Amino acid sequence: MKLPIVALVGRPNVGKSTIFNRIVGSRMAIIEDTPGVTRDRIYGEGTFNNYHFNVIDTGGIDVSKELFNDEIRVQAELAIDEADIVLFVVDGKEGITPNDIEVRDMLRKSNKRVIVVINKTDSKSFLDHEYDFYELGFDEYIPVSGESGSGFYELMESITKDFKEQEPDTDTRLKFSVVGRPNVGKSSLINALLNEERVIVSDVSGTTRDAVDTVMKYNGEEYVVIDTAGMRKKGKVYESIEKYSLLRSMEAIDRSDICLLVINAEEGIIEHDKHIAGYVLEKGKGLIIVVNKWDKANMNTNEFLQLVRNEFQFITYCPVVFCSALTKKRVHMIMPEVVRVGENIKREIKTSVLNDVIMDAYQLNIPPSYKGKRLKIFFTNQSGTKPPKFTFHVNNKKLVHFSYERYLENKLRENFELEGTPIILQFKNKDES
Repeated sequence: MKLPIVALVGRPNVGKSTIFNRIVGSRMAIIEDTPGVTRDRIYGEGTFNNYHFNVIDTGGIDVSKELFNDEIRVQAELAIDEADIVLFVVDGKEGITPNDIEVRDMLRKSNKRVIVVINKTDSKSFLDHEYDFYELGFDEYIPVSGESGSGFYELMESITKDFKEQEPDTDTRLKFSVVGRPNVGKSSLINALLNEERVIVSDVSGTTRDAVDTVMKYNGEEYVVIDTAGMRKKGKVYESIEKYSLLRSMEAIDRSDICLLVINAEEGIIEHDKHIAGYVLEKGKGLIIVVNKWDKANMNTNEFLQLVRNEFQFITYCPVVFCSALTKKRVHMIMPEVVRVGENIKREIKTSVLNDVIMDAYQLNIPPSYKGKRLKIFFTNQSGTKPPKFTFHVNNKKLVHFSYERYLENKLRENFELEGTPIILQFKNKDES
């Protein structure tokens, strides 16, 4: 299911981030105590009246600098290009500035639907500029206050008014995407995969505006390959901003069951690789790390595997495949991992066996008491798949310490085949419905 994309653009200090955080709400955070995942996020997901949409935040555009801050301009251009709707955020307290005019000119060339969001309208000085913004020449204007939240219901109504009903995806074939920053070899890897013996390939019309999904048959089963590499626009301007390649990976990750995160063995692991992994984790998708260009690596397998585990401490459950798309060495190792992780993300565990494991784990490591109270686990059941979700019925969920939750997750992974899939642990009080 393709989610609409909403981008926020504007000059610095107009309150874009505040508006962004209000739109995405609690969906912004990944996991509080997760090491290795940075939280300076530029994307999120908004929800209103059962409509879901992706939201992109951008840096402030400032023409006062000699070089016009080229990188931020490119970021904004890329976001506008990806977007279905653009929120042009202006400052109701200050009125129109030369920077606003620069943004307006960019947006006029885009031919996208633009909503002018006039922020800080709770300021007294807004009355002095209330009608100035109509000079920008757009059709839609919505006054809001990012601080107090006023006007946001009207804004969300306006954003979603033309959205079509979002039908759930009924395609039951396993879908996997190849994601990663530019120049790690995603296209070459896909080509190498599709050229493998035993694989039959056919192209079908894609559901994204720039990508073609490929149906491949492996060992008698059909799989859908979502190619994010094909989503990149041509031209140095796009390829030079690697951080924003994530914008073009978001939709593919959303539509996937499993993601192959491709890392360049020649360059090693950088922060952007962790950003992508963090988004995959947040979306609850299966994950396989593929270390490509292994023929050009300057360390051995064990050394690089240790580096991967150190850098990605929040996804130690993920299998790692070392290969070279160029020479096709070890590329044949990828599909067996896709099949295995595909089974794990939808794995169902018998309730009696699950409870035996959890009760043994509880007796082996009884939680310490806190203020005279101790956590008790009465019953555990599996409450979902893709990814597997487990519900623990307890005496008081407030007694669950994050370290004990991690202990329980480790015990589940020790006893059941869950490699490559995140798992969700939910705690409910005994009397909670």
